[in-house]
Amino acid sequence: MNTPPQKKSFGQWIKTSLTIRMAMIGILILVMLIPLSFIESLIRERSFRQEEVVKEINSKWGNEVLLYGPVLKVPYQTHRNAKLWDEKTKSYTEENIVETAYAYFFPNELSITTNVESELLSRGIYKSVVYTSDIDFTGNFESPNFENQGIKPNDILWNKATILLRSSNLKGIKSNLDIVLKDQSYPLRSRYAKNSSLSTLETQFLKEDSLAVKGPIDFKLHFTVNGSESLRFIPVGKETKVRMQSDWATPSFDGNFLPETKTKQITSEGFKANWKVLEINRDFEQVFFGTLPDIESSAFGVTLLIPVDEYQKSERAAKYGYLVIALTFLVFFLIQSISKVTIHPFQYLMIGLALTMFYTLLISISEHSSFRIAYLIAGLSVITLISIYSKAVLKGLKFPLFVAASLTALYGFIFVIIQLENYALLVGSIGLFIILGTVMMISRKIDWSAN
Repeated sequence: MNTPPQKKSFGQWIKTSLTIRMAMIGILILVMLIPLSFIESLIRERSFRQEEVVKEINSKWGNEVLLYGPVLKVPYQTHRNAKLWDEKTKSYTEENIVETAYAYFFPNELSITTNVESELLSRGIYKSVVYTSDIDFTGNFESPNFENQGIKPNDILWNKATILLRSSNLKGIKSNLDIVLKDQSYPLRSRYAKNSSLSTLETQFLKEDSLAVKGPIDFKLHFTVNGSESLRFIPVGKETKVRMQSDWATPSFDGNFLPETKTKQITSEGFKANWKVLEINRDFEQVFFGTLPDIESSAFGVTLLIPVDEYQKSERAAKYGYLVIALTFLVFFLIQSISKVTIHPFQYLMIGLALTMFYTLLISISEHSSFRIAYLIAGLSVITLISIYSKAVLKGLKFPLFVAASLTALYGFIFVIIQLENYALLVGSIGLFIILGTVMMISRKIDWSAN
């Protein structure tokens, strides 16, 4: 008498069927995407919090500094005829209407010398780089030329000419601003600037002997300003020269113009840099009639960078979380398939959760220490935990040691990629090729004909 074949239970199918085991592992990898997405959200949240704290620190000390000027402002009269209706005569009469317009003249030569002394301010675990800068402006104005605009000499209001200086950070100025023209000193005071992102400082009316009517006239200006993150200038001079030195060792030179290569020096003690910008290098002219334009896009200068951004590196590490989980599950799958050891889906889930704990440890420890130390502690903790757990799952020492070695190599490989910038893609591609080749060689021993 033949006995009917017994149906296999689900647990038996998992033990004997490669297809079902692979499907279960695929499902578990997809499930692990959920905690990984929460971890990436946590990193972004902590990063945004850091930005908020840094902005608050900077706003109290002084925000970034952008300087525009000095500019010679000369008013002049314009004339136009207008027809006006006269109720008494019931007719139109012509009347000459006189209006006031302004001409703006940029310096002929402009030299800026600045010494930037940096400082790190902290609030809790967050840091921001701020600075105090002593700035000297020297240069000269040429005689203003109104002839090209057809403006008559009698219409020029020389007695109402002033000097303008614009800045993005009046709050950070820590000394009086007095510009010296020839032998006369004129204080700069705040003025309301309509439709401008920069604040305006303006002198009182200039005396006649302070004007460059009969020839060039020299000027000089010295002041101290507190700022944060960046210091930039707009090259308003026909020839603009900037000399900058600082004790900050990690600058980023940005803007429309870079410093001269031969003069740029960056050491562990700080940096020195010189710029030279000519009128022909810019996309704006020396004289404006009517309104003073916004030319902030032509600014150049330096940004003081904090060299290590822990959240940025943690975010880059988290992006490789899918790869770490998939390769670790693949290692256990290969071990299970070769050794015939049974690994339950719950055990895969525990291993996956342990791998995601690496990133929470990395974020929390890096906030109080360096990224390198945090990565080392988090990596050793997770590798140790999974190795001990796999000893109970895989029975014996050979396979747990192989798991530990694989995880160590994988975390080491990812750490190298994170540190690299220019060669990250090249090294990553080579590493993945080697991993793929290794898996292909090992998987040759598996009997894929099983159900």
